[in-house]
Amino acid sequence: MTMRCRSDRLRRRLLLVGLLLLCGTHRRASATRPAAGPIRVAGVVTVYRHNSHADVLLSRLLQTDTLDGKGHDSPLQLVSLYVDQRPKGDLSGMLAASHRFSIYDTIADALTLKTGKLAVDGILIVAEHGDYPRSPNGNKQYPKRRFWDQVFAVFRHSGRVVPVYSDKHLADNWADAQAIYSTAKALHVPLMAGSSLPVTRRRPAADVRKGGKLREIMVLTYGPTDAYGFHALELAQALAEQRAGGETGIVAVRCLTGDAVWQAQRDRLFDPELFQAAWNRLSHNSTHGRPLADVVDQPRLFRIEYADGLVTDILELNASITEWVAAWRYGDSNAIESTLFWVQDGRPAMHFTYLLRGIEAMMVRGKPTWPVERTLLTSGTLDALLTSCVQGGKRLATPYLRVAYQTDWRWHQPPPPPPTRRWTDQ
Repeated sequence: MTMRCRSDRLRRRLLLVGLLLLCGTHRRASATRPAAGPIRVAGVVTVYRHNSHADVLLSRLLQTDTLDGKGHDSPLQLVSLYVDQRPKGDLSGMLAASHRFSIYDTIADALTLKTGKLAVDGILIVAEHGDYPRSPNGNKQYPKRRFWDQVFAVFRHSGRVVPVYSDKHLADNWADAQAIYSTAKALHVPLMAGSSLPVTRRRPAADVRKGGKLREIMVLTYGPTDAYGFHALELAQALAEQRAGGETGIVAVRCLTGDAVWQAQRDRLFDPELFQAAWNRLSHNSTHGRPLADVVDQPRLFRIEYADGLVTDILELNASITEWVAAWRYGDSNAIESTLFWVQDGRPAMHFTYLLRGIEAMMVRGKPTWPVERTLLTSGTLDALLTSCVQGGKRLATPYLRVAYQTDWRWHQPPPPPPTRRWTDQ
């Protein structure tokens, strides 16, 4: 064995150890493959264009974690790809030729490499972006259920499963999300999903005290709701699940829009101190000292009521902010904490690297890094909130969202990012 091979093997092992530490797990790692060997994964995506989610996730397996060939290599090796739509600007063919992986016409072929049996060690489903219809409540209907049904079919036929990560929500509606979750549980599929916001850098480095008694959470976000509002739900749930007793589930939701939002503010429906604490964490805003009501385009207030009495209020303030911030109040001390959930607005968009670290850790260990129940809950909550919006702000009881779970996942501050490049840079 050459010195270079020994060095590469040692570097890969150290990287895998670092992944597990960074993702904050306290369980003993039990890798499903030798640390020295590549973990062969299949990609199942809607579109693969520059800066699409497929690009900023899967391209890190090809172009290092900084998307320029100068960063760290992933322990995951992309060996196959299924692309549902190939609009103008599609990158998949060029990348397949330059990085020597195969593109297949069916999901089954991508997972089996046309051998008839499952032939990969993990699967990344990235169903985000593309030309798809919208549901009656305005949620974009990505083909996640179709993708999952075909993945499950390969698992059943092969008699074995591998870890799967599904980008963002499990599905655009509760019925599909619950069906995907239940089937994965029945087949014992190691499953993760969700947003990059829970794992990204925070300014300051703040988190809900583990086992703390929470009274209320306030999140400021911007739209569109089905795309960016989902990130707000995920970061809020990542905070909420740390509270005393763990997650108890959601009993009701309500969406207020337009003038009803400002009336709710005047009526102190949500905590004004929490709002101000969150607002003060913004690095910039576009109000220029004017009242929010004069600036914000179509405000929305999402109110989420938990079974144990916790309330989360999410304010969508379009045209005034383009960041995510949160504040929370403890029920025992009345103390308030707050932080900004940072994203890198440009290449290499390192918040996706921080997300990939958690995915890699799951693929290595064969166990989810954070609970998929978080995203089951946020998927159903988004669907219910959008339904409340189209029903004129009606409070909707959600007994089906009584999803209770415990987690030992804890957020850890990732390392500082490299300099930001323009989104147009390759």
